[in-house]
Amino acid sequence: MVVKQTPLEGSDWPLGATWDGSGVNFALFSANATKVELCLFDSSGRRETDRIELPENTHQVWHGYLPWVRPGQRYGYRVHGPYAPEEGHRFNPNKLLIDPYALALSGRLKWHDALFGYKIGHKKGDLSFDRRDSAFVMPKCVVVDTAHTWGGDISPNRPWQDTIIYEAHVKGMTARHTDLPERVRGKFEGLASRATIDHLVDLGVTAVELLPVQAFFDDRNLVDRGLTNYWGYNTLGFFAPAPRYLTRDGAINEFKLMVHRLHDAGIEVIMDVVYNHTAEGNEMGPTLSFRGIDNASYYILADDRRYYYDTTGCGNALDMRHTRALQMVMDSLRYWVEECHVDGFRFDLAATLGREREAFDMHAVFLEATRQDPVLSRVKLIAEPWDTGPDGYQLGRFPPGWAEWNDRWRDSVRAFWRGDEGSAANLADGLLGSSQLFEHEGRRPWASVNFVTAHDGFTLIDLVSYDGKHNEENGEDNTDGTDHNLSWNCGAEGPTDDEDIRALRNRQRRNLMTTLMISQGMPMILMGDERGRSQHGNNNAYCQDVEFNWLDWDPDGPGDPEFEAFTKGLIAIRRTRPLLRTEKFIHAEPRGGFDVCARWLRPDGEEMTREDWDDPENRRLCLHLSGPDGAFLALLNADADAVRFDLPEGLSGQWRVLVDTARGIATSEGEGRTVDPSIEVAGRAILLLEGGAP
Repeated sequence: MVVKQTPLEGSDWPLGATWDGSGVNFALFSANATKVELCLFDSSGRRETDRIELPENTHQVWHGYLPWVRPGQRYGYRVHGPYAPEEGHRFNPNKLLIDPYALALSGRLKWHDALFGYKIGHKKGDLSFDRRDSAFVMPKCVVVDTAHTWGGDISPNRPWQDTIIYEAHVKGMTARHTDLPERVRGKFEGLASRATIDHLVDLGVTAVELLPVQAFFDDRNLVDRGLTNYWGYNTLGFFAPAPRYLTRDGAINEFKLMVHRLHDAGIEVIMDVVYNHTAEGNEMGPTLSFRGIDNASYYILADDRRYYYDTTGCGNALDMRHTRALQMVMDSLRYWVEECHVDGFRFDLAATLGREREAFDMHAVFLEATRQDPVLSRVKLIAEPWDTGPDGYQLGRFPPGWAEWNDRWRDSVRAFWRGDEGSAANLADGLLGSSQLFEHEGRRPWASVNFVTAHDGFTLIDLVSYDGKHNEENGEDNTDGTDHNLSWNCGAEGPTDDEDIRALRNRQRRNLMTTLMISQGMPMILMGDERGRSQHGNNNAYCQDVEFNWLDWDPDGPGDPEFEAFTKGLIAIRRTRPLLRTEKFIHAEPRGGFDVCARWLRPDGEEMTREDWDDPENRRLCLHLSGPDGAFLALLNADADAVRFDLPEGLSGQWRVLVDTARGIATSEGEGRTVDPSIEVAGRAILLLEGGAP
């Protein structure tokens, strides 16, 4: 190959491929490499046109400046160095590598044995060395001009306590939206469409939390079974949007357009990000990027250096203790905020990010770095507070400023409405923001992200329709997915024509959604729950890129307009009642100038006692909230039979009925009604009352 011009020295900063209007600076960190070659490809990405040795190495960064390169250029790297797995090094220049800082990727990964640094099937396993060129099956990096006309884009900057999250999948939101042009269905542009945004606005949510949209690839074992990594928790490019969500290669402005339009509608964008591991897997995985650039720097290695220390269950873990690995993650997060105007992040398996190897530490380097960062400390940071390593369950232990997915809230609500014994006390704590977990170090109720359902598990309609999981379509003999569902099929497994069972399921859905919306904390709704989306009992649909994972937009389809209207009503009630989303934790008496109080009453009107809380048969709760903004009575009855609540002196009088799950009512305006000293609540139902004359 003939190099057209001699590269200039360039700069070791910034990392990645940076277009400055005249040429492109290329910079790649590798502490242990002996040589780095930049490979340029034609516009199709199939033919390598030039191979250029980066001329300089400054502070372990290899760099060079190419005045003749322009945006749109396809490229990749070949990195030379020792192939010594026992010492932690797996350099193999025969493998084309993705730039960790690439802003866009072109093409898809095509699985082939040439992607592996060792010879598949060799008796020495990963200690062998494969000399085949992998470029023909690798995606190519794309040089990008980041200029974008944002106009007057302003983040809604919604206060935490006012946030209502809608967890969505980019493809799932619009793949079935036949009113949209086919080319944008399932893409960022589809999510940016007026029809999609109008649905979110009409529903009343304030933020969309997108399942992973950073570049990811389908696992080989899934492809071999005719499946895909639909959810996307298999990231390889932390700066590049997933090509499958773009209408054309390198069109990163489509992501920015989506963010801009959602902002215009008052909706924030939160990205689900996977910085705990990469798509390269363990020592038997492919060499796609980090492994071939500097394996010993990017990954946490076991003591013998050949193997990986894995707390993710995915084969590897990024080493956040290494300065350059930490820098890459921080640079990536800041890029999405500053360049793409993202409003926050949900961190998958975040306990791994807070580890100092074996032990979790709330002062770990990554958690401290984000806490002090002038950019990241201003956006929403949400942790999935667990991983698969030792002592991996860390709910409630993240630093101030972080929110956390609260699966204990989820389980307590499911257990209570299923009728489990001894579930009332846990539900009561959850209704008031889970103070036992989060009321420390100045944390607020919004630190608890409350959810009944999420992408990982049953949908809401399936939660009340199946006793067990039905994951046969995943091809793993129904062994995948959790068995801890706390679900109840209400009398029949799966779809049924029994009207009584269908009515009970609808009431249970209303109970669960109501509990979510009247609990202190930050609620999250799963995409499609408002419309009765079912996954046919699959509680681990990570590999199913099929219709049951997509939102059904057909007005004549199997949607659920009544439940959708009920959900809208609940959200409107929450958004207009500050007492349901307080900034501080609520207790029985005023604290620190905060004069909102909570009382727990028995059906006879007396205060709950310790014996009442310890009673395993107690399935009835009456919560009285009072403060300057008003008063509420929440009457919850998980028994099958109706129960009569006797209100104590001073509480009977004029109340408005906001919610009655037995009748399917959820109205922000309320139904005026004088409540007698005794009020009946139907079996398995909630009454939410507002007001009340003293």
